[in-house]
Amino acid sequence: MPRPWEADHDAGFQRRLGRTAEELGESRTTQDCPEIWELDNGDIAVIGRDATAAYAERLPPGVRIGADERLVIISGRMLSAAKPDIRDA
Repeated sequence: MPRPWEADHDAGFQRRLGRTAEELGESRTTQDCPEIWELDNGDIAVIGRDATAAYAERLPPGVRIGADERLVIISGRMLSAAKPDIRDA
């Protein structure tokens, strides 16, 4: 059965949501910076620390991580900084 939503790997990066990790003081270098981006198809790309293995055995009931999915963590400050750039429903 096909999934109701699938990531479009051909979508391009359209605009950063919020500020860079460097602007927030949350990056040592420009080589390992979390980011939140809106793609040109309206989807959101999140770059963060891969915490899939750390959380796999303690997910809340009903939460699943698919074989092709990863649980990533970004700081709360980064998400808060992006709030003004996120469109309302």
